[in-house]
Amino acid sequence: MNFKSYQNSILSPIIKTSVLLLMVLTSTNIYAQNNERARTNVGLVYPLSSNWTNAPRDTNSFSLNLIAGVSAAERGVSIAGFSNIVHHDASGFQIAGFSNHIGKNASGTMVAGFMNTYSGGKAVAVAGFTNISSNASGAQVAGFLNKGGDISSLQLAGFLNIARDLKGTQIAGFMNKAKKVKGSQIGFINIADSAGTQIGIINIAKNGEKGISATIDENQTTILAFRSGGKTIYGIIGLGYNFNNKREKYAYEAGIGAHVLKIQSFRLNAELVGGGLESLKGEGNYSKSSFRLIPAFRITPSIEIFGGPSFNYINTDTEDGRNMTTKYINSWTRNDGRNLYGFYVGYTAGVQVLF
Repeated sequence: MNFKSYQNSILSPIIKTSVLLLMVLTSTNIYAQNNERARTNVGLVYPLSSNWTNAPRDTNSFSLNLIAGVSAAERGVSIAGFSNIVHHDASGFQIAGFSNHIGKNASGTMVAGFMNTYSGGKAVAVAGFTNISSNASGAQVAGFLNKGGDISSLQLAGFLNIARDLKGTQIAGFMNKAKKVKGSQIGFINIADSAGTQIGIINIAKNGEKGISATIDENQTTILAFRSGGKTIYGIIGLGYNFNNKREKYAYEAGIGAHVLKIQSFRLNAELVGGGLESLKGEGNYSKSSFRLIPAFRITPSIEIFGGPSFNYINTDTEDGRNMTTKYINSWTRNDGRNLYGFYVGYTAGVQVLF
């Protein structure tokens, strides 16, 4: 091999390597000049990912992080074993084992094992525990709590929904709370400054109706009840005492009612109520479900008297319970006559103070 050939054999790899490095540097410089970053981020946890320390400034179309991911914005799918943290907007689909945190608006779908937090947007947020936002026009579904500012869609929670102004529906296992409601609240307790339709046992609204009533029925059960609701639907909850049962003395009831007809000071109310009697000593059972059709007359602006028939179904396993009613439309027994089941017609009458 002559010197020239030897020289070429040495220089050729060096030249090729230099050209390659030059191309890489030029490419990097172009990216820097155009301010563009990689649109895919895959990693373990920030900064151990393909976007490295640039991740908080990147906008991604796809992110996959085994623990947690950080980005400026997301425009597609982002998946994290624990948490997605997006400083600005997110659209598409975000799913995390624990939480999604969107700094500004979210649109698309967010699914988290525990919590979603975001400023607002049209996202559907589903969390095992809670969703928290400032304003939302998409649905919020949580196992325990939804909290938002202005809500214009659905809040569905296992325990509690909180909103500022609602233009949609709140459904909660226990309580719904909002200021101005142009929609519906459905829960055990519903609270609003001004409400559309409230369906629950306790309904509190400044533009609603509330009343304390005292009633008696065919079995000499007296009940002091709280009735509350809107123009049509109201809730009922009450406690009382029975004078005809030697053992099960203490009475309770809860249900839903509706004003089905209104003519000046006359109203016709329909009520569906469940309740029973209790000895507080675990000595047997007496439960009762009733449908009541009750005419009511307002004798003053704040006092109403009412009374009407009731159609009742009972279930009891005590002697006192079986002896309370003698005339049934239909009745039958089980467990050698110990458990009595039956339908019969009764009545309810009372007076109510409205406020």
